[in-house]
Amino acid sequence: MAKSFSTIAILALVLFASERASALYTPKQNLVAPTFGIKAPSRATFGPLYAVEDDWEGVDLVKLLGTNKVKKLQKKRQRARNNAINDAAAELALEERRAAHAGSVVAESPHVGKALRLIIAGAPASGKGTQCAFIKENYGVVHLSTGDMLRAAVVAGTDVGKQAKDFMDSGKLVPDEVIIRVVTSRLEEADCKTNGWLLDGFPRTKAQAQALADAGVSAECFISLNVPDDVLIERVVGRRTDPVTGKIYHMTFSPPPVDVLDRLEQRSDDTEEKCRVRLEQFHANVEAVKGSYKDVCVEIDGTLPPDEVQKVIASFISSKVQA
Repeated sequence: MAKSFSTIAILALVLFASERASALYTPKQNLVAPTFGIKAPSRATFGPLYAVEDDWEGVDLVKLLGTNKVKKLQKKRQRARNNAINDAAAELALEERRAAHAGSVVAESPHVGKALRLIIAGAPASGKGTQCAFIKENYGVVHLSTGDMLRAAVVAGTDVGKQAKDFMDSGKLVPDEVIIRVVTSRLEEADCKTNGWLLDGFPRTKAQAQALADAGVSAECFISLNVPDDVLIERVVGRRTDPVTGKIYHMTFSPPPVDVLDRLEQRSDDTEEKCRVRLEQFHANVEAVKGSYKDVCVEIDGTLPPDEVQKVIASFISSKVQA
């Protein structure tokens, strides 16, 4: 009976020790030698595997739980400490990025009461689509991308649309002079004149920017979203699309439900290699484009949370329009 009771007591102690072992290491506490008449391994070998006096009164956890178990608990605790350090570093970096823009955020209300002329630029996966939706909703501007404008011109059967169709059908790039005519014709339509417009990712080159200027098209604000290439690649490579619902997920930042995982698809160009090619093309031209709009340009850290990017954009637009 006594032997059975002793066995139960030891098992209970083992279970209790398993729950507490990961919290034992505190370098500033007084460590004591293990008991039970068992010689403990040297501290140089196991370091923080000794029991802490306040918690265990000298219990030798290595003997009690086994070396492998204690090592696993030690590694688990170290991972938790490392994660906490990384989280703190990430939060500090975010606060620094917020502080960099804090002085420029002076207006909360996005409404300016006039038709705006806006351009937004950003690399693939920079968050440009999210910010375009915000700008369109809050300012009532017409959101325009060259792809949409070209397709609309082709469907409408306009003269410039027919020219664009000839190039597209033959698999050739539509030349700048045709694209410029498509864009300027669209900007002359009533909705753009009444509500203002937002050019999404256009102009892409200095030649296109100069052609717009020559056609009398000017912008009040040029918004540039800056995101490091490594972050952009991570965003692109992790994207997956549900072919049934059309919803886009990200394997890290917005994981899909388990029940749709098997049917998700990845775009053929959402690879690191192809993303780097697109980024090289983007970087080769964007600085020259920004130079054409340097007096109305704002550079925004695109790694900030989307709502904070929106505040910076709203403040910038208000400051430029009211100037």
